[in-house]
Amino acid sequence: MIVPFDQLQTLRGRVAMVDGAFDPLHRGHIEYFRVAWEFAKRQQVDLFCSVASDGYVRSKREPLLPDQERVAVVDAIRYISYTHLKGHDTEAILQELLPKYYVKGNDWVGRLPQEQARICREYGIEIVYLDTVLSSSTRILRTFLEKSAKNDRS
Repeated sequence: MIVPFDQLQTLRGRVAMVDGAFDPLHRGHIEYFRVAWEFAKRQQVDLFCSVASDGYVRSKREPLLPDQERVAVVDAIRYISYTHLKGHDTEAILQELLPKYYVKGNDWVGRLPQEQARICREYGIEIVYLDTVLSSSTRILRTFLEKSAKNDRS
């Protein structure tokens, strides 16, 4: 179910939140969702996924898939109960949603933005790090572009 920003409050304290751009979506993301879902299930909460907007992705590179498509694809994944297309920064989402857990890959240990960590401390949101990092969208795209360039030169 895709949830707009003005309805996030209805899920307060009832979800574990994951987030990312998921562009392109890959096996590592599915593993992240699966393990986060298993964690959420043990905690008796649902899994909520906040999907980055095209504007955020453009701050790094051009999006491969438009945000509306990415949010629809993520929403169709069986591990995800609720999906949200970010029109606000993560800090605003955390404050509006107040998830019980904020679930990140262990590649974020020591790298979580200070403001996100502060909000989690202030509102009692537990930060959980999962050992699920298998790949990265950036690495996949970089490899693809390098192979394409090599083929173009041949």
